[in-house]
Amino acid sequence: MTTLTFKVTDEEARLIRSRARKERVTVSEYLRRRASISLSSSRKPGKVRCPHTGAMIFASSENQAPLTTDAVRELLSDFP
Repeated sequence: MTTLTFKVTDEEARLIRSRARKERVTVSEYLRRRASISLSSSRKPGKVRCPHTGAMIFASSENQAPLTTDAVRELLSDFP
């Protein structure tokens, strides 16, 4: 298996580690998942029925954790 090495700032390292912890995976697995999402983003998203509301919603890809309220809050935390 090949090893990749690259530099990030201290803040970027903290962010990557924090997000990996939230998904309960290693940093390596987190980065692999993020890279494969970018490579496979050309596929049409699937739909599933929400177990809570019964509405049809977009399904997360196989290698991506489901979108949670906490994840949305984090994404929007620096939005004006």
